[in-house]
Amino acid sequence: MQRTVYVNGAYLPESEASVSIFDRGFLMADAIYEVTSVLDGRLVDFDAHMTRLARSARELDMAPPPGRDELLAIHRELVRRNGIDEGLVYLQVTRGAPGDRDFAYPDPGLAPTVVLFTQAKPGLADDPVARRGIRVISLDDLRWKRRDIKTVQLLYPSMAKMAARRAGADDAWLVEDGFVTEGTSNNVYIVSNGRIITRPLSCEILHGITRRSVLRCAAEAGMAVEERAFTLAEAKAAQEAFLTSASAFVIPVVAVDGVVLGDGRPGPVAARLRDICLEEARAGAI
Repeated sequence: MQRTVYVNGAYLPESEASVSIFDRGFLMADAIYEVTSVLDGRLVDFDAHMTRLARSARELDMAPPPGRDELLAIHRELVRRNGIDEGLVYLQVTRGAPGDRDFAYPDPGLAPTVVLFTQAKPGLADDPVARRGIRVISLDDLRWKRRDIKTVQLLYPSMAKMAARRAGADDAWLVEDGFVTEGTSNNVYIVSNGRIITRPLSCEILHGITRRSVLRCAAEAGMAVEERAFTLAEAKAAQEAFLTSASAFVIPVVAVDGVVLGDGRPGPVAARLRDICLEEARAGAI
């Protein structure tokens, strides 16, 4: 059975969907995106994702994306048509297709390209990976400097994920000037001396929606949080570590560059935060 996708105002079978070869998302990676999780057929942190989408557009001098209510209706319709109980909705907005290739931005009146599609992900909440944890390697962070803008420029993260796979690991943590920035597609944390440590918001990391939720949950649960950069050496010496993303919630990390953390099993902080995060996600989903 084919998925139904959304392209520029139309709901289509995925085999019939297309965009112009002159679309700047294809030619220049001139596009932004968001990924919204679906639990029990409802959207998690939807408004926060739309707020970040609008910010990304402003930072790139891109025309404003469709409004919140319009996008909510499209998300819900795709969830309904594709029968998504647990999964993801991807939304991508490009600067449009000016009809020719040019480094200069096209006329600001050009209509953006708006594409949405779903991915079913049964077991999103009850993920066995969360019970066993993952292993990561470290790599130099060679991405551009505006990581706070959620663009489709994902080639280096893809390269890093493949490097991790070739090394027998699950993912990579990216390192700049000796300090860990983030994972290939996630924000990262360590637990040291009972404190949760994670890099503060800046242009150096994505302003994660799940990151914000997890830090709020941690504070409400009385957990100590310290927002500062941490070194790779600190990560290897940590009591435990974990990562967060909209598509994974909270996932424990049990080894960094082959150095086993703690007893090699997911730690109690990550486990508790995952439970709290999932409970709040379900309670606040729309």
